[in-house]
This record gives sequence, structure tokens and C-alpha cells, in this order.
Amino acid sequence: MTLIAVATGAVVANLYYAQPVLHLVAHDFHSGSGLASLIITATQVGYAAGLLLVVPLGDLHPRRILVVRIFGVAAVALVACALSPDIWVFGLASIAVGTASVAGQVMIPFAADLAPPERRGRVVARIMTGLLLGILLARTVSGLVAQLAGWRAIYWLSAALMVAFAAILWRALPGEGPRPHRAYWNLVGSSLRLLVDEPVLRRRAWHGACAFACFSVLWTTIAFLLSGAPYRYSSAVIGLFGLVGAAGILAANLAGKLADADRSTSATLVAGVLLTGSFGLLWFGHSALAALIVGIVVLDIGTQGMQITNQAIIYALRPDARSRINSAYMVCYFIGGAAGSLTAGVVYGSHRWAGVCILGAGLGALSLASTLYERVRS
Repeated sequence: MTLIAVATGAVVANLYYAQPVLHLVAHDFHSGSGLASLIITATQVGYAAGLLLVVPLGDLHPRRILVVRIFGVAAVALVACALSPDIWVFGLASIAVGTASVAGQVMIPFAADLAPPERRGRVVARIMTGLLLGILLARTVSGLVAQLAGWRAIYWLSAALMVAFAAILWRALPGEGPRPHRAYWNLVGSSLRLLVDEPVLRRRAWHGACAFACFSVLWTTIAFLLSGAPYRYSSAVIGLFGLVGAAGILAANLAGKLADADRSTSATLVAGVLLTGSFGLLWFGHSALAALIVGIVVLDIGTQGMQITNQAIIYALRPDARSRINSAYMVCYFIGGAAGSLTAGVVYGSHRWAGVCILGAGLGALSLASTLYERVRS
């Protein structure tokens, strides 16, 4: 479980290396903030495509072999990012990086299969702790490496890391027996049909999409805020802001325990309040560092609490189809993230930080309102 947690963090980190260095990418490729922010959208679109087209293969092929192959593809995509001559090639390579970063989403249901039912929420929380650490360290390490060796260096470094993990996982992951044979396109289609057949999955996918949209609204635009007046921080300092979200680790473990104790409705309600309220604090973060830091902490706690609660619930729905359930849920999750980052880039270009905060608060309010509606109906 520890190895799966660390490997999940390492591969998901590939999605976030660009966030603290977007201002450097924009400068290097002579593009504006709006165009550069599309790199985040491209990565998330690639990830959503991988969730739909690659993750369901975990219900068809042995996941040990599948995971190792995906890590190899991730290494190739990262090298393409490092060698990109312009922002358009970088964008295409970022789509490939996003697609290959789904290895963690193949391993999470694998870990859920290995866990006893009474501890599944806590096991998922442990894997998600590794994922969260990967996200936090991705931004911090990316900023530091960019300060020392330029923004391309982090992609070379991560490519080498992917090759190393492919070799380690090949030797360490347990094998599986033959998987039931299914036609590939029927498998992919059945993932989407689960959203129709499982109303709980549909509701959890909505909450996840809103939460990740809020998260992406902040992290797509924060590098532009921090690199400009009044902060004017370097890439290394901007990367350190990723560590501010470490409180989300505590939220992950607490949400896992609440899910195991069948208190998921309360956890969802609290997460919605935190998501919405965080942008009230972030509003003042345009000039007040303390408000910015506290707002980031509150947002990360809300996002991680919502995610763990959602995953603990959906993995209990259909044990025979966990990879496909995870695929359907995470496709919605990253479509929400891609929509949040795309909209945030446009809003920041026209209405700056105030517009970003209004957008984020509105997305959080959507999740909160639907939670309250569900509670009234029940």
C-alpha cells in the first residue's frame, strides 16, 4: 500500500508541474496568460481522456502489466514536453502527459480490491494521502527546479522517475488471475452507462466535478497573481505555496474515517461550505498574504474531504466494476477541473483576481446547494 501511495503521488505530480511556472512558459513562448493557462486545460483534458479510454482496461487486463506500460508512456510524453519548440507542441505533449498520468487511477481500485471492506475508506485515504503529497511536492519541486535550471528541467527529471517506478512496480506489485473477457468498446461504454444506472455515482460525480473546478480555478491563476504586483515572487517562492495545502492530508484521513462510520452526508456538507467560503478569504488575498494562505488551506481541505468521501462511497457500489466506476467518476471530476481552469484563464484576463474569486465561490455554491437539496429530499 505504501508503494502504491508513493507511485500514485509521483505519477499524478505530472499534472501539476506546469502550474507554478506558467508565467515562465508564457514568457519563453511569447504568449499571454490566457493562452498559457490552456496548458493546464490540455493536461486535464488528456487526463479525462485517459480516464475514459485507459482506466477501464483495469477490468480487462492484469493491472500490474497495465500500470507498468502506462508509466513507460508517461516517460516518453514528459521527454516530448522537455523538447517542445513552441507552446502548441507543448500543449499536445501535455495532453499525452495527462493521458498517461492515469496510472494512479488504475492503482487506486487495485488497492481497494486488496483492502478488507471495513478498512476500505482508510486504505483509499492512505493512497489519496500519497496522491496529495505528489500534488503538493509537484508545485514546490517544479518551482525550485525552474529557479535553478529552467522550467524544462522538471520534465527531464520526472521522465527519469517514471522509468524508475516502472521497473520497481514490475517487481513489487502482486499478480492477478485472468480477467473476464469483454470487448474493449463495450467496456468503455459500460463505464459511461454506470452513470445512468447508478444514481449515487451520478451525484458523487457532480460533487467531485464542482470541487475540482474550484480547485483548478485557484491553481490555474495563482502563478499570475503571485508573479505580479504587489507580490512579485520568484518561481521558487510560488512553488512553495503548494506546501500550504498540506492540511488537506488531515482532511483526507478524517474524511476516510467518516466514510467508514457512514457519516458521508455530513462530510459532504462541510466540504461544500469550505469550498464556497474559501474564496471569501481568497478575495482579500490579492494584497493580503495571510488571507491568501488561509484561503488556500481551507480550499484544499474542502477539496480533499469531498474527494475521499466520494471515492469511499462509489467503491462500495459495484465491487466487480471498480475500475469502470472509478473511470466514470474521474472523467466527470476532470471535466470539472478542465472547465474550471479554462474559465479561470478567461476570467482572470478580463476581471483579474476578483473575477476568479466570484467564479470559484459560485462553483462551490453549486455543490453546497445540491447537497442541501439531497438532504431535504432524504
